[in-house]
Amino acid sequence: MSHFALEVKSLTKTIGKKTIVDDVSFKVEKGEIFGLLGPNGAGKTTIIRMIVSLINRSGGTVMVNGNDLDQSFTEAMNELGAIVENPEFYKYLSGYKNLRHYARMAQSEVTKERINEVTELVGLEKAIHDKVRTYSLGMRQRLGVAQAILHKPSILILDEPTNGLDPQGIREFRDYLRLLANQGTSVLVSSHLLSEMQLMCDRFAIIEYGKLIHISSMHETEILETKKARTVEVEISDPIMAAKLLAEKLPDIQVTSKKDARLTISLRREQIPLINKLFVENNVDVYEILNVKATLEDRFLEITNKDKKEQMI
Repeated sequence: MSHFALEVKSLTKTIGKKTIVDDVSFKVEKGEIFGLLGPNGAGKTTIIRMIVSLINRSGGTVMVNGNDLDQSFTEAMNELGAIVENPEFYKYLSGYKNLRHYARMAQSEVTKERINEVTELVGLEKAIHDKVRTYSLGMRQRLGVAQAILHKPSILILDEPTNGLDPQGIREFRDYLRLLANQGTSVLVSSHLLSEMQLMCDRFAIIEYGKLIHISSMHETEILETKKARTVEVEISDPIMAAKLLAEKLPDIQVTSKKDARLTISLRREQIPLINKLFVENNVDVYEILNVKATLEDRFLEITNKDKKEQMI
């Protein structure tokens, strides 16, 4: 039995002379949420379509829970659940009857108890017997997850799953995915919404122009940011005097912006008490010192801009 729910090795897609996906390799561990990040057109959807066999690969291999997609197609596909683009259902049927229909198409038996279990898992038990045409987009997305996990796949693959959802729907959807991961189902999710991916994922890969340019965990990203100079926002009584004091007494500390009664300052962690002491001793009242955390978007832009600069050299 494989230690990984999904292994992608040297995945490549060419159309004519154009390379859409270029030698992409990554692994998804069991019970984790793994994000594919990148702008629209980066190749994320093409990667997912190749993994789920909606389009042919030009090269590379895909292993699903240890099953080679080429050599053991049925076994591999039985370990996989997916929603690519918006889930489609028979709108004149109830959610329950739709799930019964998909259950009959599964390779292994899906019991009524399993249908009830996934219905409760995605929070649709009160609406499961209503016709799908009465469902909101968020409810249809949840029904899509229920359908995709009916057969207890090792990995659930989602392409831009929060498109069109309101903030509450996005949060609920994120909570369902975390619950699935905690129960052992791995999740591969692609998105260009970096703020959402930061809250959702355990690890992430950045795709740009069809190439994988970076892969790491959210934890590693947070550790990296703590080692770098950090940014704090200080609310004070006299920002002009404060900026002057910093220039004279602590010239290595950089003021990056000044707005109303707030200064944004770049400094090291150990310098935070120094600026507080400096301001107080010089009769500048300090109302708040707020640590401005670097976001996944900051890290994404740092990595992609660095990659572009290296290509230009």
